[in-house]
Amino acid sequence: MATTLYLYLHLVLFSAFHGLTYASYPPTVYLIRHGEKPGDPLDSGLNADGWKRAECVREVFGEASPYDIGYIMAPHINKSKCSLQLYKLPLSEHYTQHAKKTKGEHRRSYETVHPLATDLGLTVDTSCKRNKVHCVAEAVNDYDGPGNILISWRHGKMRELVQALGYDDPPEYPEDRFDLIWTIPFPYDNITDIRSEDCPVLDVPEELAVDL
Repeated sequence: MATTLYLYLHLVLFSAFHGLTYASYPPTVYLIRHGEKPGDPLDSGLNADGWKRAECVREVFGEASPYDIGYIMAPHINKSKCSLQLYKLPLSEHYTQHAKKTKGEHRRSYETVHPLATDLGLTVDTSCKRNKVHCVAEAVNDYDGPGNILISWRHGKMRELVQALGYDDPPEYPEDRFDLIWTIPFPYDNITDIRSEDCPVLDVPEELAVDL
């Protein structure tokens, strides 16, 4: 009886400690741009290199990585039936099927992190529209679960998004880059690290000309 009571109290204290851990250590935000895009402005999905980057993101932020992702966000999209069917295809078929121009506007960021989310058993939060950066900031501040936050977004809104989080004067995301990871720890008032995803073939090592 005493042993049972001891184990019960130990379990209660262990659970309480982990609950306090989540509350005491706010998550770090990792912000990335969506993968490479087609030349056709009417096609809002990824191109072949973009799908390769989505596969690379699985490795960079996967379960074995130090990033400890517990929550993933991407802009709201129109998930048509045709678009959803693509996600069920093997990666090699994505390349050929993608040329058929599936519907679903603003889905590029979602496609970039969807394979990773599947690996981690997470659902990508697409509740915020792509221009509603304060919606994203609110979701970040409301998150009280385990792990850190990965946000995949369009580069033209990334500076505004970081400002909404609390950094007064962040840099612009370079228009010609798709590989940069911005690290934004709590209280989200600074980008403390900018580094490349270093995806094979896609990313060539070079000096980052970005001022923090």
